[in-house]
Amino acid sequence: MDTSALPTKDRLIRAAAQLFRSRGYHGVGLNDLLAEATAPKGSLYHHFPNGKADLALAAATWASDEMLRVIAASFAGAKTFEDGATTLCFKLAKLFDLTGQQDGCPVGSTLFEGPGNAEFLRHAERCYEGWIEEVQDHANRFGLQEADARRRAEHVFLLIQGGWQLARARKSSEVLRGLPELFAHMPQAATGTGRN
Repeated sequence: MDTSALPTKDRLIRAAAQLFRSRGYHGVGLNDLLAEATAPKGSLYHHFPNGKADLALAAATWASDEMLRVIAASFAGAKTFEDGATTLCFKLAKLFDLTGQQDGCPVGSTLFEGPGNAEFLRHAERCYEGWIEEVQDHANRFGLQEADARRRAEHVFLLIQGGWQLARARKSSEVLRGLPELFAHMPQAATGTGRN
């Protein structure tokens, strides 16, 4: 994607998201970021006063927002929760192929491999929680009770995160395309009050 027309700050964020996803936080230097973003040297600290750490948080937020859009698009035309979750897996399989089958989770590669400070870990939790809540909202829309919707959303998240790692190890997006078969083992809707 050509990002040359974007403002410098946006170019830096997208470059960081891509580089951190493929190389991890510690595998990317400031010169790498500036070169990838075609940004002048002083622009990094102008937009991100704490340098690489601030940029990492912004890149993780951008990547997380992109994932939220993928989730929303996957469930938009779905007839059932399982249909939406299946579409999500297929969209992620396509993304996996487009990224060269080696890139990690954009949030995890940036924040868990970062300096390990509490702010990074809290931010990762917020990003992941946002993904789970987005899936949960769709589960609610399909009539699942709150507790069941939450369990299913977390189940989808765990399957996708684990599936992505296994797909990287096997260098095959078929792992992600095979995840819908596991949806049959998702927690089933409880009866009555929504409690087991």
